[in-house]
Amino acid sequence: MRRFGIYLIRLVAWFSIAFTLIPLLTAEAWYIRVFDYPKLQMLFMALGSLLLFYFFDFRHRKRGWLLMSCLLGVVAYQGYNIYPYTSLAAPQLVNTQEPDNPQISMLVSNVYQYNQEYEELLELVNRHQPDLVLTLESDSVWQQQLAKLEEKYSYTIKIPKGNTYGMHLYSKLPLAKTKITYWLDKDIPSFKTYVQLPKGPWVELHSVHPKPPVPTETRDSRIRDAEIVIVGNRVSKSDHPVIVAGDFNDVAWSSTTKLFQQVSGLLDPRIGRGFYNTFSAHYPIMRWPLDHVFASVHFKLVDIRRLPDIGSDHFPIYIKLSFEPDEKYENNPLEPEGDTLEKATETIEEGIKDAKTPEDTADLW
Repeated sequence: MRRFGIYLIRLVAWFSIAFTLIPLLTAEAWYIRVFDYPKLQMLFMALGSLLLFYFFDFRHRKRGWLLMSCLLGVVAYQGYNIYPYTSLAAPQLVNTQEPDNPQISMLVSNVYQYNQEYEELLELVNRHQPDLVLTLESDSVWQQQLAKLEEKYSYTIKIPKGNTYGMHLYSKLPLAKTKITYWLDKDIPSFKTYVQLPKGPWVELHSVHPKPPVPTETRDSRIRDAEIVIVGNRVSKSDHPVIVAGDFNDVAWSSTTKLFQQVSGLLDPRIGRGFYNTFSAHYPIMRWPLDHVFASVHFKLVDIRRLPDIGSDHFPIYIKLSFEPDEKYENNPLEPEGDTLEKATETIEEGIKDAKTPEDTADLW
């Protein structure tokens, strides 16, 4: 049994090393990109196997020192990746000190199309009273079940889909100039609209939900990555305050999401505060942040929280923002790198090659 335990420790150790190295490859294949997700899990796997190896199997030989060095490298690298999502890091989107400024609140929920716990979501909406409710994976059945929201949420965008990519927006605030777009796949919608803040300006709001790189959806991440960067590119040209929300099917620390932030200039409210993991609601060990709300520098944060389980495989997320454009220089956006434009161009062009939509690709820029 002792020998079996030692072999198991070594196996877990080398798995943590391999799973850390694999996502460093630039390949977009799903079986590569899926390892972008479990950074925290890899940190604990490496740290646990490091301690067990040291106390139960370490010998002062080259192989032992090699494994120890590799595990220390994994712990340091994964710790570096997750550090921004701890309270030790400086927030990108700073907390407001002005409660009287115009505010906007939003509840974002991937409802899971086949989930029938409709009242659970309605109860959350009633409890938190957000200005906006954005649902993802909502089909015609969900649309019917959420119709009672329209008593208070007079402005709506309805895109019911039976393919798990439907979207609905319910708003207490006026909406204008709504445009539904199918960027790179004729079955995957996104939308842009303008929301008028209470006693404030119009805010440009985007919602996205690209396909994840898993074998049941798509063989690689190129279309997902391109759609995320396309939205970031469009946002960078906006003259309005901006909010982008949705299920990115990508984690906050991935190279694609960082590229999105560098291109768009938008801020991640998680940085400096926590992970706010929204998926998976079913498996506590395998959780990561897939549902996002990014905001431009015109805002500060009032509140952000992950909400309770509603029967979906995703937890809802709630955020409240304060509009403070005169204080925007207090925020800390992710600065573009020298090759940001080149990377963005390459990402979009790779996605266009796999595009499944007849839309004019020139409009993607």
